Amino acid sequence: QVQLVESGGGLVQAGGSLRLSCAASGRTFSMYAMGWFRQAPGKEREFVGAIRRSGASTYHADSVKGRFTISRDNAKNTVYLQMNSLKPEDTAVYYCAARLGDLLLVTSGEYDYWGQGTQVTVSS
Repeated sequence: QVQLVESGGGLVQAGGSLRLSCAASGRTFSMYAMGWFRQAPGKEREFVGAIRRSGASTYHADSVKGRFTISRDNAKNTVYLQMNSLKPEDTAVYYCAARLGDLLLVTSGEYDYWGQGTQVTVSS
């Protein structure tokens, strides 16, 4: 089992940057595929990015491709989401998720563990 805690959210102006972190408990973090999702008020949870266990392979949603980058540091049990060129439509609660295994997973139902989320608000 793994517990996830997100941090790094906040209020930023359009065009700005934020880096989200997701710290995982336990000594088997490197065994988990990780993902980032987001949910805006009144909308369904949306896939943002996914990364395999080693970090060698990543995949990003078209809506964030070229602006957001998912990465991980297995020595620190942490996955990151670097967000650049932020837009007001990126405003949402951002969640990290984990699943034991080594796949790039894009559907929320495929993940077994979730953090509590961190709010990102982009002002225009």
